[in-house]
Amino acid sequence: MFRYVIGRVLESLIVLLVVSFAIYGLIGLMPGDPIDLMIQSDPNLSPADAKRLKALHGLDQPIVDRYIAWLRGAVQGEFGYSRNHGRLVTNVIGPRITNTGLLLGLSLILSLTIAIPIGVYAALKPYSRADYLVNLFCFAGISIPPFWLALLLIILFSVTLGWLPASGMETVGKGGFFDRLHHMVLPVLALTLASVGEFTRFMRASMLQTLRQDFIRTARAKGVSQPRVVVNHALRNALLPMVTIIALSLGRLFSGALITETMFSWLGMGKMIYDAILGNDYNLALVGLMFATLLTLIGNFLADIGYVWLDPRVTLSKART
Repeated sequence: MFRYVIGRVLESLIVLLVVSFAIYGLIGLMPGDPIDLMIQSDPNLSPADAKRLKALHGLDQPIVDRYIAWLRGAVQGEFGYSRNHGRLVTNVIGPRITNTGLLLGLSLILSLTIAIPIGVYAALKPYSRADYLVNLFCFAGISIPPFWLALLLIILFSVTLGWLPASGMETVGKGGFFDRLHHMVLPVLALTLASVGEFTRFMRASMLQTLRQDFIRTARAKGVSQPRVVVNHALRNALLPMVTIIALSLGRLFSGALITETMFSWLGMGKMIYDAILGNDYNLALVGLMFATLLTLIGNFLADIGYVWLDPRVTLSKART
């Protein structure tokens, strides 16, 4: 167990190192650095001032040297300052992680709570009217783009019915837990509807495949009741592929949260990365994208743990392969 954890940590560090260099290089190749933006906004800055400022911030150095300097500070826990916010990156990103975690956590729980029972029900009645209706619902949820779904929800619940706020995190001058919860309904609903269809389809397919296995036929031949066959024998094995899908969906849900948070003006990681890229806030955008990568790596690690918990035949060494 200890060797496995150490190995996964080392692998994750290597992946983060490679990804950080790729992201830093791509951001560095973007046209216009912060000093260029300052020159455009302040005509009184002379070329000599611009050259001095670039030397002061290290922007006149090759991108590899700049990356090494950034990496040296990151190892020490110093990720630099955010240009847009005028604060340390760590101080900016902390509350945003909490806000995004609330959206992702609630939407993931709701999606699985809806998708698993519906997927199992559809698998037990394949090619029936209920199964076709479930498939139609799933294809509709998968096909609708997140930004379009957000617009439809805003038009329906905010503009037409007036039940829910269209954007923001709290009412000005009010605030509080219930007010924050009121503002969370639409973004959580958008993320849930965007992912529940995919989870349902995978659950149905996995359950169908499991119900055709020999051990299911053996259990039925021994006279085991249908509820016990479904819950004790089929469901546990059908959840194994779902663990992989859920783990890989963490990064995808984060990307979906980027669009959803932008549409609903929710101050989370997605909205922060979007604003940082538009504002050439290199340090903040880099750390935000690195967090998305770390989230995917953590999801893969939790998937391996889930394999061991669901299937006693699987050990950590086998889960790794």
